[in-house]
Amino acid sequence: MINMQIDTKQTKGTISRYIYGQFAEHLGRCVYEGIWVGEDSPIPNTEGYRNDVLEALRKINIPVLRWPGGCFADEYHWMDGIGPRSRRARMINTHWGGVEENNHFGTHEFLRLCELLDTEPYISGNVGSGTVREMQQWVEYMTFDGESPMAAMRKENGREQPWKLPFFGVGNENWGCGGNMRPEYYADLYRHYSTYVRNYGGNRVYKIACGPNTADYHWTEVLMREAAGLMDGLSLHYYTLPTGNWAGNKGSATEFGIDEWFSTLKNTQYMEELIVKHSRIMDKYDPEGRVGLIVDEWGGWYDVEPGTNPGFLYQQNTLRDALIAGINLNIFHNYSQRVKMANIAQVVNVLQAMVLTEGDRMLLTPTYHVFDMFKVHQDAERLEVSFESPDYKHGAEKIPQLSASASVDAVGVIHLSVCNLHHAETASIRCCLNGAEGKQVTGSLLTHSSLNAHNTFGNPDEVAPVPFTGARMEAGELVLKLPPASVVVLSIV
Repeated sequence: MINMQIDTKQTKGTISRYIYGQFAEHLGRCVYEGIWVGEDSPIPNTEGYRNDVLEALRKINIPVLRWPGGCFADEYHWMDGIGPRSRRARMINTHWGGVEENNHFGTHEFLRLCELLDTEPYISGNVGSGTVREMQQWVEYMTFDGESPMAAMRKENGREQPWKLPFFGVGNENWGCGGNMRPEYYADLYRHYSTYVRNYGGNRVYKIACGPNTADYHWTEVLMREAAGLMDGLSLHYYTLPTGNWAGNKGSATEFGIDEWFSTLKNTQYMEELIVKHSRIMDKYDPEGRVGLIVDEWGGWYDVEPGTNPGFLYQQNTLRDALIAGINLNIFHNYSQRVKMANIAQVVNVLQAMVLTEGDRMLLTPTYHVFDMFKVHQDAERLEVSFESPDYKHGAEKIPQLSASASVDAVGVIHLSVCNLHHAETASIRCCLNGAEGKQVTGSLLTHSSLNAHNTFGNPDEVAPVPFTGARMEAGELVLKLPPASVVVLSIV
């Protein structure tokens, strides 16, 4: 029996809803086909946006959506994507498949999508190949309420009132596809470009600087030392690869055994070390914790599905991905004093997606179901969870078997999310609620007898949540038994 305690007497700060952010890049079939089909499509749509995808995404309460990239952002020139679609400039998407980009989905279409989803926009600006003037004019075009050339252009294109733009990224992956820059050079560019990301009227922009690639602690040191006072957030990118090897095969999304299951979950847990070490550097220059750590690209990355364009990054999504999602969300919760936003990559048809589409069909992935189960934590107050996890041993290696986090919502309901990483062993837990006496517990469970189980268009509900019957209250304490390879979210009142 594993002894666990939840301290309900003292909360540990708010779990920002923005941790549940999404990411939509002009990559493969994410935007085109996945979200946007056009008004003339036979696929049921609202103003060109797929109805089925809109409905699914609304259900999981997406708080923020990042666009247009990714690597695409540092080739994107926003004026190519405004005005009549028939007159918009065409370009080659050099990063993702070498296909033609017709720019039919641009600024107006993205911001309308955010309105339809009741989500907040996070736009990544072009530092890699763009100019300061171009970035300044884009922000003015979107947010200025007055007389100016950019405001006049926006009105000519059909939008009288300015939009609210809460989040703006000054560049993307400028250490790589965004320019192969040194941190010293980018820090100066950030100071330069961000100066012209202005606040117009009542709009206040949360400015996000390009942060490190994985464990590049020198990058974080330089950016915080040189520019912390001019930024609100610093990004971090880290993807889970089964092999941990970018140069060779990453591994199949569906054809894997216990070795790959274990290595993938082990590599996922590396996120915690990254957050701890980068936060330590941030604490040195920002002891008040004003600058947020923004994990705006994360998730599982595998070899593409056989027979698909390798530049489209289309992959299936299994029970293993549900565990990746649950582990990362628990980590973000537990470090929510510094982690203020996260954006999983990506929302539709790319990498660890929420939904997959094929023609007029759509399915929900196991990852989608985890986001739906965990949404109860959004803007709740974090509670400290204490326990000693048993080891999950595989060969000569070991990792913690359990991942957990807890919160209390505005009406006093306690939510506990727990992942059992072990592929074969159950986990029995007795949990004491210090400062509260639970009377009733309900919950949902996501698991399957096959580790590589996934949903297909022929069987879209193969992996789906069910009511969890393995928990009970016993003398005011919570007793539960988790199946192997499972994600559970409990509500305690």
